[in-house]
Amino acid sequence: MRACISVGKVTDEPLLVCDDVRVVYPPRNRGAKAAHAVDGIDLDVRKGEIVALVGESGCGKTTLARAILGLQAMSSGSIVFDAKPFPTGTADKKLFRRQAQIIFQDPTASLNPRHTVYEIVAEGLRIHGLAVDEHDVVVRALERCGLHPADQYLMKFPHELSGGQRQRVVIAGAMVLEPKLLVADEPVSSLDASVRGEILALLQTLAREQAMAVLVVTHDLGLAWNIADRIAVMYLGRIVEMGATEELLARPKHPYTRALLSVVREHRGMAKQILVGEMPDPTAIPSGCRFRQRCPLVQSGEAENLGIVPRCTSEDPVLLNHKDGVLVACHAAESSITSAKFGG
Repeated sequence: MRACISVGKVTDEPLLVCDDVRVVYPPRNRGAKAAHAVDGIDLDVRKGEIVALVGESGCGKTTLARAILGLQAMSSGSIVFDAKPFPTGTADKKLFRRQAQIIFQDPTASLNPRHTVYEIVAEGLRIHGLAVDEHDVVVRALERCGLHPADQYLMKFPHELSGGQRQRVVIAGAMVLEPKLLVADEPVSSLDASVRGEILALLQTLAREQAMAVLVVTHDLGLAWNIADRIAVMYLGRIVEMGATEELLARPKHPYTRALLSVVREHRGMAKQILVGEMPDPTAIPSGCRFRQRCPLVQSGEAENLGIVPRCTSEDPVLLNHKDGVLVACHAAESSITSAKFGG
């Protein structure tokens, strides 16, 4: 069973619970191997909480997000949403899709260039046939997302807006349905630095005011630092470290987290660690620790000094709860003689 970590002013009961979720893509041709894109994920998100799922491209974080939203079939495992099993019936799926919304990294590609802002934001209301004052709800959604007075934007087309304004329209289109869960896939990566902070602040405000759970998918640990209550670090289909943002970033225990953190501009005083090589292919996951081929502890000889090399090469580490509440899957973090340099 997973260990729950309470952070900030959020509810105790999780809205979303992923239990041993796996997504395996079958081999494309004879002789090929299956790709384990998501390889046993345990994750929960509470109402009013922002959780950042962080990792390099290809680690499986977007596949996991798609599985959570029902856009990608799970191979095994379970997902519970709002204390109910993942919906299978048509009516239940439609309700779930109203309650769980997603925003993508490129707002321009997300918006129909032939539709006005009003039509874009109102589309969800029409699809779900909600009996509301459409104009009033659209205006309130736009103004809630920082586009005010809304009347100045209603009849504009996407090409008449700035990048930040387009992303606000995308968010308003999701918020008009008053979702319980918002998945944000790289929500500011395509925006200018000058507006990134505004969009992140908007997501934080919406999460708190609407008691909405937010899952942010990103490769940028610096972004997670600025927005998330908790961070889950993902590598090759698995979560390797997870905990409260302040604790995880102050004392990272997994060498992969330390490597990601060492190149974050906000984190000064840590020597940069450039990882050697590429992430292994999900069709050829290494035996033992899946990070060992790139691990600075192995390459520097520190793992050998700790006497954990045999375990690194043969035993797949599992997430364990440490005394500070951070979960980490690393043999070095389990050792009682973990060095101060490692962060234990």
